[in-house]
This record gives sequence, structure tokens and C-alpha cells, in this order.
Amino acid sequence: MLDSFEREFGVVILEGYGLSETASTTTFNTGPEDRRVYSVGKPIYGVEVQVHDEAGRELPAGRDHVGEVVIRGVNLMRGYRGRPEATAEAFAGGWFHTGDLGYVDSDGFLFIVDRKKDLIIRGGYNVYPREVEDVLYTHPAIREAAVIGVPDARMGQEVKAVVALRAGRTATETEIISYVRERLASYKYPRSVEFRDALPKGAADKILKRAL
Repeated sequence: MLDSFEREFGVVILEGYGLSETASTTTFNTGPEDRRVYSVGKPIYGVEVQVHDEAGRELPAGRDHVGEVVIRGVNLMRGYRGRPEATAEAFAGGWFHTGDLGYVDSDGFLFIVDRKKDLIIRGGYNVYPREVEDVLYTHPAIREAAVIGVPDARMGQEVKAVVALRAGRTATETEIISYVRERLASYKYPRSVEFRDALPKGAADKILKRAL
């Protein structure tokens, strides 16, 4: 979408990132001369952002070091009202745990990969649904797409795509699987595809994976 918009209108899109708990903004690409395409930028003034592993240790820079995005700074909430246990869990180790997965490059730009709860572990390999969905959305027949993990006796989880097609377009399960398989590593492509007229969405028009 970013590439298409910039190509069509000749303007630069500057992405940022934040959550309700961080009073919206946490990172931002500050200008055309200081941005990374597909990144959500660097931390704003008064805010620290790191990427941690499961043990709470900061990961080094690089796209091979994906972990949970954690934040601390002047923009953070004090806690969840009436939910002390949830507050303690969110602020474990002195950092606010976002539930988002990402990595930082060598210049300090943050890249969001996916939601931690959406991660699929297939045969010991991490599959980030968003990466698969990005490929699905380039298919000319697909209007909406979501990738989820389903239980599998051999792999633990298997990759499944749920798609809605564009009006007047057709595609088969085999065609879609082959399309993704040609563009991603062998452990990432979906092994099954479910077709729906439309995917379930919430009030913000985001696809509800929990409903799928």
C-alpha cells in the first residue's frame, strides 16, 4: 500500500508506531531524509525502545534477531485500572511489554514483524503470519487474507490461509498455495486455504483472527 501510494501521488509516507498504553506515539520516521521504508522509525524524545528475547535480554540489531518490542519513557500509562496483576505482567522487568514482535536495524530503526500471540511455530520454525499475508495480498485475485496456525499432530501447528476473493475473480486452493510457495521459504507457505465471502472484522475494520 505504501509503495502504491507513493508511486501514484509522488509523496513520501512517514510511518510511526505506538499503542493506547503509550499515549499513542512511540517511534516515528521524522522526515524524508531520515527514514527507512517499511520501518516505523526511531524512538521519539523521552522514550526508549528495545527488542527482548523470552528471558528478557536485549537482542542485537538485525532482522535475524526478532523479539518482543518493549518500551519505557515519559509517554507510558501508570497501569490498567483495577487490574494490578495485568499491570505487573505488562511492566515485568521495568519495561512495558507490547506483545508486538520486531527487530531493530544497525541504525536504530524499528521494524514490526507481527503480534506475538499470532506467531505460528511449525515444526520448531517460527512463521510470522504477516509475512505470508503480505505475499497473499499481491495475488491479483485476493481481496482479503489472514494466516492462522491450526493444530497438527506432526508439526505442532500448521499454516492455514483464509481468503476472500475479488469480485469476478477465481482461484483454487492449489493455485494459491503454489503462488506463495514460489515466494517464501518451504516451511512458511500455507498447507491449506479456506475461502470465505468476507473475513470477520472489528469496529476498527481490522480482521479478527480470534474469530477465525
